[in-house]
This record gives sequence, C-alpha cells and structure tokens, in this order.
Amino acid sequence: MSGAETHPTTVDFLSKFTASEQFEKVFKEGMGLVEETANYLDGPGRQDARLLDRHGAVAYATESMRLTTRLMQLASWLLLQRAIGSGEVTGDEAKKEKHRISLSDIGRGNMLSGSEQLPEALKELVERSLKLHIRVQKLDAMLNTRTKSEPAAASPLSQHMDRIATAFKLGRA
Repeated sequence: MSGAETHPTTVDFLSKFTASEQFEKVFKEGMGLVEETANYLDGPGRQDARLLDRHGAVAYATESMRLTTRLMQLASWLLLQRAIGSGEVTGDEAKKEKHRISLSDIGRGNMLSGSEQLPEALKELVERSLKLHIRVQKLDAMLNTRTKSEPAAASPLSQHMDRIATAFKLGRA
C-alpha cells in the first residue's frame, strides 16, 4: 500500500491546506521574496557592497549567503507542500525530499564584525526572510503534528486490532 492509501485523511488535509488562502499567501510571499532578493543582490546590492570596507564586505557576503540559503530552503519547502497537496509527489518521494530541507539551521546567525555597515535594503530583506522562516516553521510543525495524528484516525479498526494483538500476546505469556 502507498502512503496515500494508508493515510487518506492526511492527503485530504494537505490538499485542503495547500489550496487555502493562508498557504497561497505564504507561497506568494515566499516566492516574491526570493525574486526580490535576487534582483537586489544582482543589482543595487552589488553597488552597495562596493561602498563597504573589508569587514563590511565580509559581513555583506556572509549575510547575503545566509539570506539566499534561507530563502532557497523556504522555497523548497513551499514547492514541496504544493506538490504533495496536488498529488504530483508520492508519500515516499515527499519523505526523501523533506530530508533535504532543513528549516532549523537557517535562522539568524551570529553577529558579525562589520554588520553595522550592512545596507538597509539587505537588512530589510533579512528581517522579512526571518519572519517568513518563523511562519513556515509553525506551518511545518502544524502539518507534522497533523500527519502524525492522522494514521490513528484513518483506520477506526486499528485500535481494536491492537487490543486483539495485545490480548493474544498476554494469553501466550
């Protein structure tokens, strides 16, 4: 049996969630932030970086790398949820892909020497990405909690089967 067959309510919940206004809003915000960041880093950000001293330039490079890494992980999560909800990805494929996405390692890093020189535009993008990161972590936790609780609800007979199995085990002891 596939994951969808054993846990149909999980798929239904994901489908409903990914079709919701809440998910669409977060999805558009995340993808928009990816595009906005790319445009900034490839355009005005390059000019801003040239104005920094050595410490500022290192801080800029480090913070922009953190930012792009964070946004790529968030975009990957959003795209995976959409693919799961639409049925484009099977349960096994989703598990493999989910292990490649790390939402816990992409938060705010340590303060850097020269970070006081960072351009306001970069600081704003970083702050917006951190807020989005927190929201996505909450959504991920909600989905994981929902997914873990669904299997018991998916089969009303499973509780009775567990009781019967326990009774037979106790009878043999």
